[in-house]
Amino acid sequence: MSFLTLLDYASVIVFAASGAMVASRAQLDIVGFAFIACLTAVGGGTVRDVLLDRHPVFWVGDPMPILLASGVAVLVFFTAHLVESRLRWVIWLDTFALAIAVPAGTGAAMELGHGPVIVVLMGMATGSLGGLLRDVVCNELPLVLKQGELYISCAMAGAIVAVTLIWLGLAPGSALIGCAAVTWATRAGSLAFGWHLPVYKPRPPR
Repeated sequence: MSFLTLLDYASVIVFAASGAMVASRAQLDIVGFAFIACLTAVGGGTVRDVLLDRHPVFWVGDPMPILLASGVAVLVFFTAHLVESRLRWVIWLDTFALAIAVPAGTGAAMELGHGPVIVVLMGMATGSLGGLLRDVVCNELPLVLKQGELYISCAMAGAIVAVTLIWLGLAPGSALIGCAAVTWATRAGSLAFGWHLPVYKPRPPR
C-alpha cells in the first residue's frame, strides 16, 4: 500500500467522522449518516481525480474508502449523543482531516508530474471540497466561507510549502509531511488564537 493511499484512507476516516457529526446535528437517520459521511469523505478526492483524469477514481478502483466511511457513520450514529459539543468536534475533526487531505491531493498531482500551480490547486480542492459539499447538503454555512475564517488559505499555505520543499531538493515524503504540519498549524492556530484574514467592508460612495 502506497503512502498516498494511506493518506487517502486516513483523510476518509477523519472526514467521515466530521460528516457524521454534522448529520447528527441535522438529526438524520442512519442511512443519512452514511450518505453525508461518504460525501464528506470522498468528495474532495473525487473532484481531484476527475480533474486530474485519474482512472478509475480512487474509491471506484478500491471501494474500501466507502466501506470505511460507512463504518465510521454507523459508529458515530450510536455514540454522537455522548459528545457534549458536536459543533466543536466537527471543527477540530475538520482541522485534522484538512491536514491529511491537502498532502494527499498535493502528492497525487505531483505523482502525475503536474506543475506547481496545479499541485497547489489539487491540494486545496482535496482538502476543502468534501466539507463544502457536506455543509451545503446539510444546509449549514460552509466553514470555508465563514467570515475571515482561515481554511482554504491554510490548504493553500500547506500545498505551497510542499512545492517549495520539493524545489529545495527534499524528498516527496518529507515535503508532504511539511505540508501537513503547516496546514494543521495554521488552521489550529486560527481556532486557538483567532487568526483571520481581513474581510471586505463596504464603504458609502464619495
